[in-house]
Amino acid sequence: MDRLRQRADFLAVANGARVNSPAFVLQSRRRDDLGPIRIGFTVTKKNGNAPERNRIRRRLRELVKRLDPVSMQPHHDYVLVGRRDALSRDFATMLDDLRIAFTKPARHTARGSDKGPAKGRGEKPGTAPASRKPD
Repeated sequence: MDRLRQRADFLAVANGARVNSPAFVLQSRRRDDLGPIRIGFTVTKKNGNAPERNRIRRRLRELVKRLDPVSMQPHHDYVLVGRRDALSRDFATMLDDLRIAFTKPARHTARGSDKGPAKGRGEKPGTAPASRKPD
């Protein structure tokens, strides 16, 4: 298992599927090559100062070390985005959350040009746009 280190790889995974948990978000993306599983870790600045973010990152790395690689799908990239709850959440509970996140069917969130046609203001999803009456 390798690590993700380049920003372009993190951005590519961010456009993939995601599974939410109280302590982290697991993002995943299937690759077309036959390379090994790669995983990256990130924590945003809104989650605290540098020592707190580093502690979150260390806890996430330890979770992945204790997880069996069989639960990860081959030829995939994964990113664990740490949340503030990772500081106070029980480690065993977080490990269970991670196991569940890898077994859950990932929910794909479309971004960018994959969103489809834009809806007009005031329209409800699944309804046709209201036609204007002639003046």
